[in-house]
Amino acid sequence: MSDIHLDHSVLSALRDVMESEFPVLLDTFLTDSSERLRQIHRAVALADSQALRLAAHSFKGSCSNMGAAVLAGLCKQLEETARREQLADATALVLQIEQEFLVVQGLMLEERHGLAR
Repeated sequence: MSDIHLDHSVLSALRDVMESEFPVLLDTFLTDSSERLRQIHRAVALADSQALRLAAHSFKGSCSNMGAAVLAGLCKQLEETARREQLADATALVLQIEQEFLVVQGLMLEERHGLAR
């Protein structure tokens, strides 16, 4: 089931490239993702479709780079929703993004703890 949420071949390739810095990459992604979620919430609260589009676009890219394809897809949907200025639809998507991020976060933390063994 975790392969649906996180492409382990992407993580394996990143681990090979990053070597000893791979744990730092995981930590950075998780910290950065929390900030991006705050930006998304702020943009929704302010009904700022431009800020929402930019935050969703940025989050989409980092999720894609880390192999979190489902999360990246949800961010793409949010980006398009913001582009069309359909902010009434954004709240449900943000909830889905938060739920998917919790799954991805858990899987990445498992990956991170597995490196410490």
